[in-house]
Amino acid sequence: MSHEQHENPRQNVTFPATDEAGADHAHGYLALPADGGGPGVVVVQEWWGLTDHVVAIADRLASEGFVALAPDLYGGRTTHDSEEAARFMTELPPDRAARDLAGAVTYLLQRPETTSATVGAVGFCMGGAFVLSLAAQQGERIGAAVPWYGVPGPDTDFTGLRAPVLGHFGAEDTSVPLDAVRATAERVREQAGVEVDLQVYPAPHAFYNDERPNHRPESAELAWERTTAFLRRHVR
Repeated sequence: MSHEQHENPRQNVTFPATDEAGADHAHGYLALPADGGGPGVVVVQEWWGLTDHVVAIADRLASEGFVALAPDLYGGRTTHDSEEAARFMTELPPDRAARDLAGAVTYLLQRPETTSATVGAVGFCMGGAFVLSLAAQQGERIGAAVPWYGVPGPDTDFTGLRAPVLGHFGAEDTSVPLDAVRATAERVREQAGVEVDLQVYPAPHAFYNDERPNHRPESAELAWERTTAFLRRHVR
């Protein structure tokens, strides 16, 4: 599917989907700090698409001093229906997402507003899984990886991962069980030898999303504060 087939009014930037000459393009939402520059952060969407909620996350990161880019992995499509979201996620080719995310890293590092030599990667639900895959793929270009309630499949190769990891997960999350989370963290430590800080909250899945019934403000704000402190410490 071409990314030109759908338009999302939240899109405000276009960038090459890979580093290769003649590559096709991806779209996304870029938010800049008020003073114009700061460390770069890629924001990876939930399975709903590039929604107002994802835009709000990028805007909030910009208000905290980061240059935030949320790639539109669905090429403009969004949904609030879980069955449709599951279908969108299933239809998203992993190599297509990987190219878009790699392009987003390159684009951020090349933006004149980005002051860091690396970028942070923050992702939610489906995006949390992509964050760890992206960090493994991009190596030294990712300065910090922050997955929220998402982990990639058990066959993921983490040997290329160099970034410290801060993960936020809910003790009441039935879709991402803590046993799987801990097993993933152990594989990251074994294969990559990097620090993995797992934070567990008394909350269900998607507890940061204030558009969903699972929103838990206290856990969300604590995880947010930890995230921004972690990004400031490691993305330089």
